Amino acid sequence: MTSWQMVRVVAGAFILLSLALGIPGSPLFVNQWFLAFTAFVGINILQSGITKWCLMETIMRKLGFKAGN
Repeated sequence: MTSWQMVRVVAGAFILLSLALGIPGSPLFVNQWFLAFTAFVGINILQSGITKWCLMETIMRKLGFKAGN
């Protein structure tokens, strides 16, 4: 798996987890402030699309994932 694929897996997992923890109807509900984390992940995805730089991808490469095409 390449670094850019892993970034998308991590972002998707973060979004789903924060929604599960932040939506009152969820059986895993903790607090609505977890929805702010969902927004944070979305803002980072938007930023990486505009600037073509992603901190999570840099971290994944340092962890040993190969760069994608």
